[in-house]
Amino acid sequence: MKVNIGVPDKHLQAVANRLQVLLADEHVLYTKTRNFHWNVVGDNFSEMHLFYEKQYGELAEIIDEVAERIRMIGHFSTGRLGDFLKLTNLVEQEYTDKQTQQVKYLLDDHETIIRSLREMITEFADKHKDLGSSDFVTGLLRQHEKMAWMLRSYVTK
Repeated sequence: MKVNIGVPDKHLQAVANRLQVLLADEHVLYTKTRNFHWNVVGDNFSEMHLFYEKQYGELAEIIDEVAERIRMIGHFSTGRLGDFLKLTNLVEQEYTDKQTQQVKYLLDDHETIIRSLREMITEFADKHKDLGSSDFVTGLLRQHEKMAWMLRSYVTK
């Protein structure tokens, strides 16, 4: 059934397209975080294992919310791993069990997503007149800023 929420179809399509890229970014970041959770080593293994688990849990919720937002505005959500890898702005780095490098990789990814979300906030509101999606990504911005701050607190240099 067609969505009739006061935003033209072409604008909803443009918003959905940007959200598909965000969905891909969130999936790649989730997978990286989960990988580091499995492969962390060091004298604070337990702390970092739980820290990564908390972060990937939050990312799992974000993934679901982004996919549902795409559905709310009348489009189907991407769900294939190959599509995520084609759409993502993030880069898969080499495997590492070094905590400092893991944290830096995740921090870089969160900051990439944060910059993208900042662009979406104004684009969705001003260009596409979709205040609901603008508000939605504003909430995600706050979540990623908090996760980035937590990661940044582990980086000493």
